[in-house]
Amino acid sequence: MDGKRVLITGGNSGIGIITAQALAKQGAEVVLACRDSEKTAEALTVINADAKVPAVNLPVELANLQSIRDLAANFLDRYDRLDVLINNAGLFPPKQRMTDDGFEMQFGVNHLAPFLLTNLLLDCLKASAPSRIVTVSSMLHKKGNIDFDAVRGYEKYNSQDAYNASKLCNVLFAIELAQRLEGTGVTSNVLHPGAVATDIIRDLPWLLRKIIGFMFIAPEKGAKTNLMLASDPSLEGVSGQYYDQCELAEYSSQGDDEALRKQLWDLSEALTAA
Repeated sequence: MDGKRVLITGGNSGIGIITAQALAKQGAEVVLACRDSEKTAEALTVINADAKVPAVNLPVELANLQSIRDLAANFLDRYDRLDVLINNAGLFPPKQRMTDDGFEMQFGVNHLAPFLLTNLLLDCLKASAPSRIVTVSSMLHKKGNIDFDAVRGYEKYNSQDAYNASKLCNVLFAIELAQRLEGTGVTSNVLHPGAVATDIIRDLPWLLRKIIGFMFIAPEKGAKTNLMLASDPSLEGVSGQYYDQCELAEYSSQGDDEALRKQLWDLSEALTAA
């Protein structure tokens, strides 16, 4: 990864920090997109302990669309190329919450944020080709169904249903993006990292977090698919694919529904319009 620049959301914990640390160690110039916090400062210390090029953070609040626009502008003002964009950040609140722009939190942060950020950086990615876009989803997208009437909030909120739907959005977005980027030299792939014990479960009850910690895999294992899609030379040019723990796998049949993908894309474009 010498000479490569990587932007990763959620790079201050979980599989994000492991991914960032490994890529920086491989020579990549890593740019985090996280809140400006003590946690992020500590993450940078960890990442930079073995980094060939010092990693930095560009602050962002992913529950705020203007903050995402500011992040993209900040990045484009500072840098002239982007080799890899990793849409890694995600959350799973047990109770319904809303973004600053009035969207259901999981739809807003897990889907609208990467949709907007990616589109704002597309010209830079195209100019940097061959380049890669990696989007972290979940195998739970296969249980997901999108309620387009619920993007501003569910009448009866179920956190698992909302999560599954947001992860389906990730798959639909990544596959549609791959189609739209054909011939540009920019690839778009999506992954399930495995059932990983990360900060995404931080809002769950303590006992449930403990049980999950015993059952789920470590972030070090969960980060392997991120790393593979970001750096494996054999995957240059591979696009529109779904990987489950480093293995090529089949995504939900809904991913091949062109009308559904377009409906989500058009709605997302309208909702994120400045």
